[in-house]
Amino acid sequence: MASGKICKVCGDEIGHKEDGELFVACHVCRFPVCRPCYEYERSDGTQSCPQCNTRYKRLKGSPRVAGDDEDSDHDDFDDEFHTNNPKDDSHHPQHVNENAEFNNNQQWHPNGQAFSVAGSTAGKDFEVDKETYGSAEWKERVEKWKVRQEKRGLVSNSNDDGGNDQAEEDDYLMAEARQPLWRKIPIPSSLISPYRIVIVLRFIILVFFLRFRILTPAYDAFPLWLISVICEVWFAFSWILDQFPKWFPIRRETYLDRLSLRFEREGEPNQLLPVDVFVSTVDPLKEPPIITANTVLSILSVDYPVEKVSCYVSDDGASMLLFDTLSETAEFARRWVPFCKKHNVEPRAPEFYFSEKIDYLKDKVHPSFVKERRAMKREYEEFKVRINALVAKAQKKPEEGWVMQDGTPWPGNNTRDHPGMIQVYLGSQGALDVDGKELPRLVYVSREKRPGYQHHKKAGAMNCLVRVSAVLTNAPFMLNLDCDHYINNSKAVREAMCFLMDPQFGKKLCYVQFPQRFDGIDRHDRYANRNVVFFDINMLGLDGIQGPVYVGTGCVFNRQALYGYDPPVSEKRPKMTCDCWPSWCCCCCGGSRKKSKKKGDKKKGLLGGLLYSKKKKMMGKNYVRKGSAPVFDLEEIEEGLEGYEELEKSSLMSQKNFEKRFGQSPVFIASTLMENGGLPEGTNTTSLIKEAIHVISIGYEEKTEWGKEIGWIYGSVTEDILTGFKMHCRGWKSVYCVPNRAAFKGSAPINLSDRLHQVLRWALGSVEIFLSRHCPLWYGYGGKLKWLERLAYTNTIVYPFTSIPLLAYCTIPAVCLLTGKFIIPTLSNLTSVWFLALFLSIIATGVLELRWSGVSIQDWWRNEQFWVIGGVSAHLFAVFQGLLKVLAGIDTNFTVTAKAAEDAEFGELYMFKWTTLLIPPTTLIILNMVGVVAGISDAINNGYGSWGPLFGKLFFAFWVIVHLYPFLKGLMGRQNRTPTIVVLWSILLASIFSLVWVRIDPFLPKQTGPVLKQCGVEC
Repeated sequence: MASGKICKVCGDEIGHKEDGELFVACHVCRFPVCRPCYEYERSDGTQSCPQCNTRYKRLKGSPRVAGDDEDSDHDDFDDEFHTNNPKDDSHHPQHVNENAEFNNNQQWHPNGQAFSVAGSTAGKDFEVDKETYGSAEWKERVEKWKVRQEKRGLVSNSNDDGGNDQAEEDDYLMAEARQPLWRKIPIPSSLISPYRIVIVLRFIILVFFLRFRILTPAYDAFPLWLISVICEVWFAFSWILDQFPKWFPIRRETYLDRLSLRFEREGEPNQLLPVDVFVSTVDPLKEPPIITANTVLSILSVDYPVEKVSCYVSDDGASMLLFDTLSETAEFARRWVPFCKKHNVEPRAPEFYFSEKIDYLKDKVHPSFVKERRAMKREYEEFKVRINALVAKAQKKPEEGWVMQDGTPWPGNNTRDHPGMIQVYLGSQGALDVDGKELPRLVYVSREKRPGYQHHKKAGAMNCLVRVSAVLTNAPFMLNLDCDHYINNSKAVREAMCFLMDPQFGKKLCYVQFPQRFDGIDRHDRYANRNVVFFDINMLGLDGIQGPVYVGTGCVFNRQALYGYDPPVSEKRPKMTCDCWPSWCCCCCGGSRKKSKKKGDKKKGLLGGLLYSKKKKMMGKNYVRKGSAPVFDLEEIEEGLEGYEELEKSSLMSQKNFEKRFGQSPVFIASTLMENGGLPEGTNTTSLIKEAIHVISIGYEEKTEWGKEIGWIYGSVTEDILTGFKMHCRGWKSVYCVPNRAAFKGSAPINLSDRLHQVLRWALGSVEIFLSRHCPLWYGYGGKLKWLERLAYTNTIVYPFTSIPLLAYCTIPAVCLLTGKFIIPTLSNLTSVWFLALFLSIIATGVLELRWSGVSIQDWWRNEQFWVIGGVSAHLFAVFQGLLKVLAGIDTNFTVTAKAAEDAEFGELYMFKWTTLLIPPTTLIILNMVGVVAGISDAINNGYGSWGPLFGKLFFAFWVIVHLYPFLKGLMGRQNRTPTIVVLWSILLASIFSLVWVRIDPFLPKQTGPVLKQCGVEC
């Protein structure tokens, strides 16, 4: 069999031994491995067979390694340092991952050479330290590598150093390029093991605590007790959903130097795959055009081959302001992009680069840098003046509508009724920078809108960008950014490519998610805008299961995953042969394996070299997806059907179903059949633009699977969670990439009301998913979603419902203080132990979580505070709004009324905007403050014996007040710079002192005898 002579690791021929027999590395499973890969695995690898994990035995002519049997009879020292044929230097051993997937058709290189990029070798993490070497260290490292190669017989031991130095360094670089592009970095056991132990102990303590609470009711306050127990049971359930998906946190490290060594070789075409970048915007008056322009400029100047980057800007408001802004941006990019790449500046968004308060002269040795920077800053200020002039002009729309420069009316004058528009600014011939170099492509897209049609907001706009980009450029990967999220790390795309261009692991990745980082947030992060706990703890935990959730921006997608395909199915590892049965017996493992393999080869041979088909399951039906074969027209496929068997004919004819799934566009359907992207040869730019206009027409998605199983999924305002969930249900994996320098940065609302409305929108989307057919509680059980991943997705759609028990639990302390009753009866010694143990376990869990994650205690505490603030306000309204919207069809909106703000740094932080969301937390604060005053006054009146039970009530009341303290600061504003805590304590202490003063009553004389006057009407 021909395939048996090909090494399943590197793809080269296996070769023969000296006696002419085929070389066999493993005599247990006879897995096909060539001699160089066998030697490499024994010396630097796991010394085991990649398929059956049996330790390799030393063969004749192989050097000894640690662990070889002493009684081995292959002590051929003459062959120990034998110099191999130079042809062997072209063999590149490739590491394989633990699922033993070896598919030579999935290699990225057209020359057939495969290189290792897997994150693990035969199931074990490949540990490689990333260091920066000086010249002496570099030479020492190359010499050590040379010695190892000589021992293995792969490099000749020649004394002619003069002519071989460069060759040796090239050999070292080639060996370095064969190393993995990334690796897993598990959390050290000294940090994660105590954390897991405390989680288990906390779970046990929680069970006993709830048992005590249920079996010991407070009969004098039975309604309060019942409500509190129900709330505590729900809190326990919510904690389980949030905690256990964080059981396997991991980190990942990428090697960008190896990516360049492998795919950007000098003198060869660049092998990095193209990327299409999507930027979405709706209203340029609410989303400032200068911010969108900065995002676009950071994309155009990204550190990636210019011919492989295309930027698509979606204008869902059909605004001529954004159209003109992009025109100005394209002109400014001709000077900004070469400046960034010449001086390697970071970040490459000019607004944020020039506003950095750093010494820009530091570490800059280029003599012209200072002069060029000042000139560029002056040009950027002129660019801002032009953009601001466009904004000022757009404030007042003419009665006859906007008119373009050529005198024709602007097609988007009616934002709800206009045709589709596409404008290519850069990337065409003649659009060069000031240095005469090519620039990335910049495309303006505004989809068609008509009255009476459902447009699906952002999800619909993103699906239009998917189709337009597939027709015009068809890059295999897509980066999704919001208009206010600029690229802060110019190498961010390369970071993602370290995972997506992995020939083994990358084929199973649906997306690479980056954390969200923000600018313009106050130092104390009063309302937890950075969301550090979610991005630096929860997401790391999900990365150790099946991957992080999609958070709406800063995500690089695999285009094939968005098309609704299943990931490639790993070849099942054949069972090991055994000697217990004759080889002809069908029960034997080897017999069944050979039979199935022959059957597969026969089936594959039917198509010859014309097409290589792979059956894919999508939406419960079988589809055929082509590999790299250039299939562009369905009619041509039908013409070549003669001579094929019925099985192959039905397989190819099934492609007709693609029109029912993807829409009536032959060009777009052809693009979906190309896994590695690219356009057909000889395509006409004008015809492609016409086809791109067609795929964004209003009726294109009718009677198709767009928004149901393909692209961004419709049905929720949080389309990001739903889209990622569908991909994970199909078996795709995702990766969380956290570079040392933040990949992307955006803006976040720091004002209290705006922040609450942002959280309201997220929570509303979760409620919509909960009430839909895509709810993780009952959807996708026949798929490949892991259980801990399902718990995490369940938590993302259930958390808004926690607002109801949370509101009740925050009200109970005030009710107890006002009525004098309590939810807990008299505590015994054993009961006190359970309370103390639960309290300590909560603290220990938090401390150990901060220890392994590196999150600061301030960020953790702000997250806890806003969990309460958002829970009793935005989440509560989201539950009722979602129920009204889904069940009754009533869509309610909560508007924000803005007041004047101070012109100072973080002035928006102190801006007061009244909204209905402020009512519940304000009521809770007032109730608990009144309860504290009433409780203390009651204790003063009743004497010493009433102070003991009061402390438990006061503890819970102060717990509520402390958690709502940031809300109180936002409610009170700046207060003439008087700290809010001073005002709060002043009110409390003044009330308590007044009560004590009245109780003491020092101005009245004390009577020694009985009081004789009448004390009341009914006395």
